[in-house]
Amino acid sequence: MNPAKAAPSRRADPESATAFQRLNTLLDGLEPGQDPIVLTVGEPRHALPSFVGPVISANLDDFRRYPPIRGTDEFRKTVADWLDRRYRLGGLIDPDRHVLPLNGSREGLFYAAFTAADMLAKDNPAILLPNPYYHPYSLGAAKSGAEAVYLDAREASGFLPDLDALDAGLLDRTIAFYFASPANPQGAVAPLDYWCKLIGLARKHRFYVFADECYSEIYRDTPPPGVLQAARGMGGDLSNIVAFNSLSKRSNLAGLRCGIAAGDADFIAQWTTLRNSAAPQVPMPNQAVAVAAFSDERHVEENRRLYNAKFEAAETILGPTFGYKKPEGGFFVWLDVSRFGGGVEAAKRLWLEQGVKVVPGAYLARTQSDGSNPGTNFIRLAMVEDIDTTRRALVRIAALAGTVAGATGAQGAAEG
Repeated sequence: MNPAKAAPSRRADPESATAFQRLNTLLDGLEPGQDPIVLTVGEPRHALPSFVGPVISANLDDFRRYPPIRGTDEFRKTVADWLDRRYRLGGLIDPDRHVLPLNGSREGLFYAAFTAADMLAKDNPAILLPNPYYHPYSLGAAKSGAEAVYLDAREASGFLPDLDALDAGLLDRTIAFYFASPANPQGAVAPLDYWCKLIGLARKHRFYVFADECYSEIYRDTPPPGVLQAARGMGGDLSNIVAFNSLSKRSNLAGLRCGIAAGDADFIAQWTTLRNSAAPQVPMPNQAVAVAAFSDERHVEENRRLYNAKFEAAETILGPTFGYKKPEGGFFVWLDVSRFGGGVEAAKRLWLEQGVKVVPGAYLARTQSDGSNPGTNFIRLAMVEDIDTTRRALVRIAALAGTVAGATGAQGAAEG
């Protein structure tokens, strides 16, 4: 459908805000057919890095102090150095002008919409976001007074919004474009030329690209390119772009609430002023953990190895029945269950027959004004459990089609 005709939303989107509540309502009163395995929430459950406790202990006294909103000098320099190594930026990032700590990337993604609205001051502003989407994008649009325009990310466009389909009039009133790569939930990765095209549109039509890259270190084979890397290839200009990342997925530290933003120096400066009055600071002991985490890749490599083993199992076990192919990145399985009546029906059956709890894809996406929803035919599985639990869940999912024997054989092959 034409994204410019998508249903406007200036209020919190109930479809996004109540995804898990809707699932609870769907399954209310229904008993699981087997001992429950829950694959709903994307909360990492691999081991914490071994250095976390000692670093916190060594910096305990700093819990008594109010942290500076800009973070410590060591934090900003470490982040700049990591970004430089990860994306081969050639020293592009100035720690004093281009980097800010966040109390988790979620709050940063939300607050960024306010500064975009203030700096651009467009009439009838719009914020573009992929569909399915992460709910802070929608809430940022709603609370900043912008119209949220949902851009369907379907298989035909590689599970990425189709940039060529965007109307110039819509782009002219756009103040921000939220974009995630690897995508949640599909795991699609944007190639460099896609990033470059998006940056070009942002500069031509005067809006900000908010690049949500929190799954950047969870990939199958090749490190996903990022928005800063694309900007480096376009001459090193960081205007109109802000990259967001965190330690939640990369280092299994969701509870640390420590994220980063890096990019456009003018945006960072004005955003810092807003954040100094309204946003939560990151405690300095948490920043010290971040310094250690961004300086170490061994735990990240092990984390990635564990996820990749589970995705190999998913492709082996689900491939024969569902035609499933593992995505390039992320830790979700986005599984087409159209042959079983769609995501809602499949989620109910999986709970009733197999005791596996998953999220219907439609609950993670916006229903457009024509009644279509890009998540209708899918379920989302969070691959966060240990490998044995994950395999048991995958075998049960394969059994939805009556392929228990084949799935069990595939499980053995995956273990080998």
